[in-house]
Amino acid sequence: MPELPEVETIARAIEPAVLGSTILSAEVLWARTLATPSVKKFKEQVRGKRITGVSRRAKYLILELENYNLLIHLRMSGDLVVRTGKIRPEKHDRLVLSLRSNRGKESQLAFNDTRKFGRVWFTDQPETILAKLGPEPLEKEFTPQWLFDNLHKKKRQLKPLLLDQTFLAGLGNIYTDECLHTAKLHPLGLSNAVSRKQAGALHEAIQSVLKEGIRRNGASIDWVYRGGDYQNYFRVYDREGRPCPVCGAAIEKFTVGQRGTHVCPKCQVLERK
Repeated sequence: MPELPEVETIARAIEPAVLGSTILSAEVLWARTLATPSVKKFKEQVRGKRITGVSRRAKYLILELENYNLLIHLRMSGDLVVRTGKIRPEKHDRLVLSLRSNRGKESQLAFNDTRKFGRVWFTDQPETILAKLGPEPLEKEFTPQWLFDNLHKKKRQLKPLLLDQTFLAGLGNIYTDECLHTAKLHPLGLSNAVSRKQAGALHEAIQSVLKEGIRRNGASIDWVYRGGDYQNYFRVYDREGRPCPVCGAAIEKFTVGQRGTHVCPKCQVLERK
């Protein structure tokens, strides 16, 4: 599913095309895509609103409108596509906004979602949806000290904890595996057993892996995502049986919290305490 680098990539890609545009109309092709409000109310209220900003919070893409926010969670297979001109919706389009730019050019912003898991919120109180999220891993509030302190406030396995969006926002299955391998930590290790040095290594790994993921426009794997080549640089994810790039041992795969998990048995030794 799209994680922080993929959502950031999409936000940066669509911003030049939609910023400053006015929403002429909205078409909701799959009613359950719209979490709130009702379809009728949404179509009435969103009409005429101008897009004043495009941003991201965790795995949510945010269209900032006049007095409102449109929050979009792509879930497993969602994507946002800008199409120019008046074009009929495509097969898996779930919500389509018809736009007009400041120069009078018309386009469409389509939320395309094959598996129908994605959701959209139209709200003037975005904090009600975003308030429970943990800190952004690329912002200044996320420090090695914060990570060490908060790891020790829990007694949880590392991978499930890092996947918990209320603990840290934006990491998913792919980047968690990559970060833990980079930091030489086992996904089943307990958070309160992580040393200060290990916490520093994990902090550095999280930031470096995510930045590299963004630099390479995300990864094109596990979901319907059109761009990105970070999958060509994975260290462990989706590399079961292939050699570890650090030590050469065969990458192993097992399940943690119902999620396929990839580790190097030599670089990521599970410490028993």
